[in-house]
Amino acid sequence: MTKTIEMLFDFVSPNGYLAWYPLHQIARKHGATIIVTPVLLGGMHKLTGNAPPMIRDAQIKGKSAYEMLEMNRFIIRHGFTRFTMNPHFPFSTVMLQRLLLAAQEQGRDSEFIEYVLPLVWEQGFDGANVEAVAAMLEASPFDGRAMLERIGTDTIKQRLIDNTSAAVSRGAFGIPTFFVGEEMFFGKERLGQIEELLAG
Repeated sequence: MTKTIEMLFDFVSPNGYLAWYPLHQIARKHGATIIVTPVLLGGMHKLTGNAPPMIRDAQIKGKSAYEMLEMNRFIIRHGFTRFTMNPHFPFSTVMLQRLLLAAQEQGRDSEFIEYVLPLVWEQGFDGANVEAVAAMLEASPFDGRAMLERIGTDTIKQRLIDNTSAAVSRGAFGIPTFFVGEEMFFGKERLGQIEELLAG
């Protein structure tokens, strides 16, 4: 029986970047398949009343500093030497997420993520800038013109809305969230628990 890990994904999440690569190492080790579900993190926050940690925890003494400490520990542990906070963060990812859905229709969603993630979280790419995204697609191995046409369709727009609503209905409230069967795991810190489940 094939083991499957579903990952709710949005390019705006730095923790999505940090979890992406270790998750694939775990999947390869245990013969698991990763399924990506593109969602809109901003939409999830609105539906759940959640907020980015820098906003949610701003008034809690020491908490934001500790979160950064843990993040840096994770970065060092996994050797993310090229990771840098995006200067445009937080930015709208509506366009990128719709493009990801367009790539998913072609069976190239993981390839698209692999191409865009380093741009966003290593090179400071502005994913909300229409001109920058168009130039990125032109230089990419994808059919950028066709993808840009596709993301303007009601089908793609509605799918992103539906994915986001369905994720919240299942109990998700942030990124990265993972599902292994009916078991939900939130955060890059739960990768060890996912591996334990797969190994068992």
